[in-house]
Amino acid sequence: MAQGELCCTVALVGQPNSGKSTFFNAIAGYKAISANFPGATVKYQESKVTILGKTARLVDLPGLYSLSSRDLAELESRKYLLSGKVDVIINILDASVLGRSLELTLELMELGIPVIVALNMIDVAERRGEEVNVEKLSEELGLPVYPLIAKKGKGIKEIIYSIPGCIKNKERCIPAPPTYEKPLEGAISNVVNILKDEEAVSSYPLRFVAIKILEEDENITKILYRLFHPTRDKIIEIKQNLEEEFGENSYEVVNKSRHGIALSIFEEVVTFRKVQIPIDDKIDNLVMHPVWGYIILAGVFYGFFYIVFKGGEPAEDFFMKYLDSFSVLVRDYFGHTLGGEIAVGFIQGIGGAIAIAIPYLLPFFIGLSFLEDTGYLPRVAYLTDIFMHRIGLHGKSVVPFILGYGCNVPGVLATRTLESTRERFITAALSTMIPCSARTTVILGLVGYFGGPLAAITLYILNLFVIGVIGRIMLLYYPEVTPGIIIEIPKYNLPSLKIVWLKTWLRLKEFIYIAIPVMMLSSGILSILEFYKLAPVINAILSPFTSWLLGLPKEVGLTLIFGIFRKELTLIMLFQALGVKLAAIKSVMSFSQMLVFSTFVMFYVPCVATLAALWKEIGKKGTIFTVILTTVVATIVSLLMRLILLPFHF
Repeated sequence: MAQGELCCTVALVGQPNSGKSTFFNAIAGYKAISANFPGATVKYQESKVTILGKTARLVDLPGLYSLSSRDLAELESRKYLLSGKVDVIINILDASVLGRSLELTLELMELGIPVIVALNMIDVAERRGEEVNVEKLSEELGLPVYPLIAKKGKGIKEIIYSIPGCIKNKERCIPAPPTYEKPLEGAISNVVNILKDEEAVSSYPLRFVAIKILEEDENITKILYRLFHPTRDKIIEIKQNLEEEFGENSYEVVNKSRHGIALSIFEEVVTFRKVQIPIDDKIDNLVMHPVWGYIILAGVFYGFFYIVFKGGEPAEDFFMKYLDSFSVLVRDYFGHTLGGEIAVGFIQGIGGAIAIAIPYLLPFFIGLSFLEDTGYLPRVAYLTDIFMHRIGLHGKSVVPFILGYGCNVPGVLATRTLESTRERFITAALSTMIPCSARTTVILGLVGYFGGPLAAITLYILNLFVIGVIGRIMLLYYPEVTPGIIIEIPKYNLPSLKIVWLKTWLRLKEFIYIAIPVMMLSSGILSILEFYKLAPVINAILSPFTSWLLGLPKEVGLTLIFGIFRKELTLIMLFQALGVKLAAIKSVMSFSQMLVFSTFVMFYVPCVATLAALWKEIGKKGTIFTVILTTVVATIVSLLMRLILLPFHF
């Protein structure tokens, strides 16, 4: 096989917070490709890696706890594993919770696909006083097992280099399936014998299908009801006999048996030594305290946005000085011609991204990646659960909100992890009002620049208050008892600087590749409209709303329209529309107007990309409702802001 030719597809499979994505990012870095499963909105990451001169496709599947699930992301992961496309599975296990992690491994052993086990976070397990015998674990599973510390890059090379040998010697990596209790094994064998001549299941591992039928897996059981009545009746009889023998549901029989095997293996391969109280528990006693936890939460987010502002301000001043000078040179060279105005518009579009957006986005993305990798965000969900219940949601809904601070698109897509249609709808609609990184550019680049970080943070507090009020109002129209929160609290981790930077780059790359061309094009179009004196006409049409109602300069009307494409454009094109530099904007716009303008931008119609995500997640009616809701909320809150600030004249 020639070098570079695709030799195999390797799927990374693991439970959430097992370090699977850290392993993937350490290998793929910024060369990863994000794609959707066919016919679904669920995303996965993909990259290529060269192993001993051959190229393998590495696919990072969404995390899953079990191969039986109603969760869309987990179902898509299982569907991919059963598609026949996967040559090798790398199963990432969290060594510090090995007993629980092994249950997924036992399920993977039923698929007939070569499996390599990567025992991650083995250093964390050791700090907890747990010593895992890797050789014994390999013997118990009948699989190759490698120790791994993904965040430090230890063990990755050995695992990747084992892939060709695993494909060449499949018997070494395809284990015998786990042996259950005798009555259960008998029931599985009987179902397999019945199914072996059925064409409907011929493309699936029969033992896996038999187990899932006994587990009452909703999607696999659909196959059962497509079979002829005699076949179906025989399987139902086997299931009933199993339940009579154990005195409980067959789902419980299978899962208890699997849990017992996982626990038995765990006890065989792990030895314990006495250690002090884990540092994670000591930290959580403070971080998740009913009083101190919220003080720390407020401090973390204040510090986060303070650093973002202070980190972006010097870079903004530096770049703006040179870009303004360059714009003057270009205008002098071309003169007042259409080509000259378009060229200046392009420069202002690029300049807005480099001088205004990126200086704030870069520290923002770094901070967000850092908070994600430390394990702090699930603790935020826990702390905010009590407040989320007051608006008819629970703490899990805070995760889409937090993701929304980076970008509203993943925030909307993350709502699919919520249990009910009602929660997904309300959370998706509210998450579009979260100030994403693009809106953060407006807030920090305008209010933060002239009013300081405290003024900017006040807008964020206002935003949360308004979202709470709107959520409470929506609760009146969609009443339902909100379930309690079930969320895993991961261990604290010291983030890898390399991984933090790679995640930051992946997020920033989208802005550079997508937003900058849109900014250039939009600035160019605005220049054309201004050259032919069409911009004043459009602004005049919108002036009853922008000037009379909100008290803003009439020139901002067109910028708000362009802002629907990318929110950064509202600020970048504002300077172009007003015909002033950043430092001189106070000469044409008061600070009160800046606050009103930023408040409107913070709430009004989401960008086009977010609207597309909404359409997929909550449908056409839900998207139209969200557009109307955000426009009405933005108008009311901005108008109230104007009326409150009117007596102060600043």
